[in-house]
Amino acid sequence: MERPAFFIDGADGTIRCRLCPRFCAIPDGSFGGCGVRGNKNGKALLPFYGRLTALAADPIEKKPLYHFRPGTSILSAGFAGCNLHCPFCQNWRISQIAGSADERMHQAAKPGDIVSAALREGSGAIAYTYSEPLVHAEFLLDCMELARRHGIANVLVTNGCVNAEPAGEILALADAANIDLKCFSHDSYAKILAGSSGGNFFETVLDFIKRALAENVHVEITTLVVPEFNDSVEEMDKCIDFIESLSAYQPPWHLSAYHPDYRWNAPPSDPVFLTEIKERAEKKLKYVYAGNIPGMENNTCCPHCGTLLVRRRGYKIDLTALAPPPKIEHCYRCAKCGEKTPIRV
Repeated sequence: MERPAFFIDGADGTIRCRLCPRFCAIPDGSFGGCGVRGNKNGKALLPFYGRLTALAADPIEKKPLYHFRPGTSILSAGFAGCNLHCPFCQNWRISQIAGSADERMHQAAKPGDIVSAALREGSGAIAYTYSEPLVHAEFLLDCMELARRHGIANVLVTNGCVNAEPAGEILALADAANIDLKCFSHDSYAKILAGSSGGNFFETVLDFIKRALAENVHVEITTLVVPEFNDSVEEMDKCIDFIESLSAYQPPWHLSAYHPDYRWNAPPSDPVFLTEIKERAEKKLKYVYAGNIPGMENNTCCPHCGTLLVRRRGYKIDLTALAPPPKIEHCYRCAKCGEKTPIRV
């Protein structure tokens, strides 16, 4: 690790982490709210630097990314820890670890190991995923810089809860991101997701999405629809209006079905409700997809002539209606009408 960490030395051996809205003041021998950024003898401690929970090739649609290099394989590097404590977390076994968790559970990797694995697998992209990658910002930046030098795309799968300075550094090296918009409420983020830690998590996420778009990062947004948390028409309408307002290019919105897990015992998401919200959203948004619902079609059509561009059946993808772009462009064209599509190369 060559770069300085996102910490500030404090008094009496306490250090302050400046990575996320928590701004954790970490006493000697302790970890911050994410469980992976700590303090040892008054110095920054990053014992999970390069520690992975998984390293495997996935279909890029699994991230989920539907408008970025469809039908390709992506190398997924998984992490542990998270700066949110969502009581319905679907990956809580790796996200909700304590700083004292047995590190032998995690394989050690250098940035060069991950880049070499991507080259060996023939993956043109690396996804930083499974748990929250941004709490490993120092390792992330080292890996992303090396990947870019080798012509490998960097993909973030993230909650977007990171402050402006690290966000700027990370997004400058990112090519695509799937960003969680968990709800549309400051109070819900602060009291339910962040555990009453204070900090403007909700506003930080909105800013991260806007910043990513401004940096020309390909953005897709995911909302896990959780009963008794965000499953109201009013809440969904606020998400819809925000996404509609973002830019002429509206990021695709993925509505994901929840199943009971961790500390949340509400029943699974109602497929009928998700279908209704998808149809409601499509009145304002161009691309809305519903995940984890058997039988749901999530195809993409040409916005100009209506031709079916991408047919998706699980992870089986038909791209026959997409024409490759000229070298100077970054979007596929419709094989029928010849116009640009929202699908990026």
